[in-house]
Amino acid sequence: MRIDIITILPDMLTGFFEESIMARAQKKGLAEIHLHNLRDYTLDKWKRVDDYPYGGFAGMVMQCEPIDRCISALKAERDYDEVIFTSPDGEKFDQKMANDLSLKGNLIILCGHYKGIDQRVRDHLITKEVSIGDFVLTGGELAAAVMADAIVRLIPGAISDEQSALSDCFQDDLLAAPIYTRPREYKGWKVPDILLSGNEAKIKQWEMDQALSRTKALRPDLLKKKK
Repeated sequence: MRIDIITILPDMLTGFFEESIMARAQKKGLAEIHLHNLRDYTLDKWKRVDDYPYGGFAGMVMQCEPIDRCISALKAERDYDEVIFTSPDGEKFDQKMANDLSLKGNLIILCGHYKGIDQRVRDHLITKEVSIGDFVLTGGELAAAVMADAIVRLIPGAISDEQSALSDCFQDDLLAAPIYTRPREYKGWKVPDILLSGNEAKIKQWEMDQALSRTKALRPDLLKKKK
């Protein structure tokens, strides 16, 4: 998988993709993450990529031209499954979307900034608009990092225990059951006896019961999605 991220702040993302699972996935050849500085694609001598909006609205708007030049340059080299724009009014990013995108070959993620981007970019170049939550960030870099992390970790081989990813929260629209490790008892706090029983069937049932009860208590909206 290849993910090309278009941003005006590439240095903000460099360190993130050089650590942990993201770095290991790239070293294994399972994923390629490429950062593109949008300012490299403007003809403005001051490297500006924004301007005032028509109509007298507040804020600044990312211009069509540098975005089009960057996306066109990337598309001239390969085909892309999705051109994603990080936007607070986009489709809500969730585990199902992460699963679907992890099966793609090539993705572009455009990081929004300022008041947004010229609507013509959204109309003609973007194939998918995605939001990571009902709040506004200074820019789309954090959203791009969140999406890339959630997507890449699902690629087979990206994490050492593939079954771990399959049992994550939200994979079945359920929260994960509680987990414990050594010691068996600490300050009088004990690990549930069922987890020490060795009875795999009963442990699986306990896990499901706990997942259901936690989801009902903490995220009942997820249960509605299962109906």
